[in-house]
Amino acid sequence: MKIGVLTGGGDCPGLNAVIRAVVRKGTFHYEDEFVGFMEGWRGLLEDKTMELGLSSVGGILPRGGTILRTSRTNPAKKPDGLQQCVTNLKKHGCEALIAIGGDDTLSVAKKLFDMGVKVVGVPKTIDNDLSGTDYTFGFDTAVNIATGAIDRVHTTAEAHNRVIVVEVMGRDSGWIATYSGIAGGADVILIPEVPFDIEQVAELIRQRHARGRYFSIVVAAEGAKFADGIEKHGGASVLGEGRDDFGHLRLGGIGPTLAAEIEKLTGFESRSVVLGHIQRGGSPSAFDRVLATRYGLGAIDMVHRDEWGQMAALRGNKIISIPLAEAIASNRKVDKEILDAAIGILDKLDYKVSKNS
Repeated sequence: MKIGVLTGGGDCPGLNAVIRAVVRKGTFHYEDEFVGFMEGWRGLLEDKTMELGLSSVGGILPRGGTILRTSRTNPAKKPDGLQQCVTNLKKHGCEALIAIGGDDTLSVAKKLFDMGVKVVGVPKTIDNDLSGTDYTFGFDTAVNIATGAIDRVHTTAEAHNRVIVVEVMGRDSGWIATYSGIAGGADVILIPEVPFDIEQVAELIRQRHARGRYFSIVVAAEGAKFADGIEKHGGASVLGEGRDDFGHLRLGGIGPTLAAEIEKLTGFESRSVVLGHIQRGGSPSAFDRVLATRYGLGAIDMVHRDEWGQMAALRGNKIISIPLAEAIASNRKVDKEILDAAIGILDKLDYKVSKNS
């Protein structure tokens, strides 16, 4: 069988491990051939391809990024874009397509499936917010990077008696902030799921100082929200103008805004660190290499079981297949058990203070 493969959306550690697993098992076990479409849906739309065989995937397991490159192109926004994708698949003799990406990429895959394309999805997002799967690859790497950064700012915060706000990725859900905040021993964790009262944050920090802890670490997801709106606090969490092809604004800036508000309310010197794309870059962790490999193996097996319109998903310790419609139905929010484990202001100040005592 001849199969197309693409990677869409933001890059993510582990993408190459998925590609490698698909190509190796497809070649060795099923005698498949592969066509790599470059730069996500742009490559399928504009017919940009690369040869994808065993020589192409040699040595890529530990590499970050994606050898297929990526973009946030949405063919559904282009005149006859989806039909052009179908035409280009037929041009290259592709009988199936494996689309690796997050909810935006997989939403396009679902549209193509509805048009009759034999498509299988693989979940990819460092935010870990895709429905239907317990973990997405790239998340563990991002958490490790963020945790390492939090460990480092602890020492400089303590040396200078400062409050340091660490801004991490997380547009609609706070998985990275929560996990790295717990692992890094943060004093306040702020996530999109729970709008926060800045006065409560300031009071917690004051109480820490009163107990003789003259520094604090605040971890905030980029999509964290002031309960009374960010406009009231003199800053916007939107960087730049316009939206991408999927309607997303470019988020960022909550870290500096928070640091300024905390310093104003407490009188304690405050700084911010924005990790940004550092979380996406570099070599994937061992966990992500294994998980991504398992997703790739699961995807190629799904192709040969004719499980079209489905996505590979991790449930417990098993790779299963679920409908693409289920995967893209909603963002997966941080669950109550993890929220309860988090150290920081999430709802009640007295509960969070007791956790920090």
